[in-house]
Amino acid sequence: MRGCAINAEHMSDDAVIEQATLEDLPQMVDLLHELFTIEGDFVPNRAKQMRGLRLILEQPNRGRIFVLRKDGLILGMINLLFTISTAEGGFVILLEDVIVHHDFRHRGYGDKLLTHVIEYARKKDFLRITLLTDRLNEQGQQFFEKHGFFRSKMIPMRYVFGGDEAGQS
Repeated sequence: MRGCAINAEHMSDDAVIEQATLEDLPQMVDLLHELFTIEGDFVPNRAKQMRGLRLILEQPNRGRIFVLRKDGLILGMINLLFTISTAEGGFVILLEDVIVHHDFRHRGYGDKLLTHVIEYARKKDFLRITLLTDRLNEQGQQFFEKHGFFRSKMIPMRYVFGGDEAGQS
């Protein structure tokens, strides 16, 4: 993460999942920068990512952001946006921004974050969780399938305002 030297070998094993706070913004923006560098449809933009995260954190009825914290550092995050589905007749979640810092991947932290979110949604009586994953990221698709997600017959489409045409073809 930017400005933060991480030494994975000298950290304790007690990673915890907590609801993100405004104080977590700089580390979360760093994680989103890493995520949007590897996703085909998005371009990292720290100002935009900061604004988007702040909008969620300042209005909890819009969603939740959970972080995986270990020794004061945020190793991963997951973002839930709340909406209503007429098809389901109730509240559903749009899952976004699932990322574990590259130095801490393949240690079960992504599993821990996703399991937490699924249990959170179940306890809060949400009816569905939907996510988009990069079409070229077969490993990511397999990760979500391992947790019970399945490939939808729906095709994502976008209309982007403001001249940001990244990913439009």
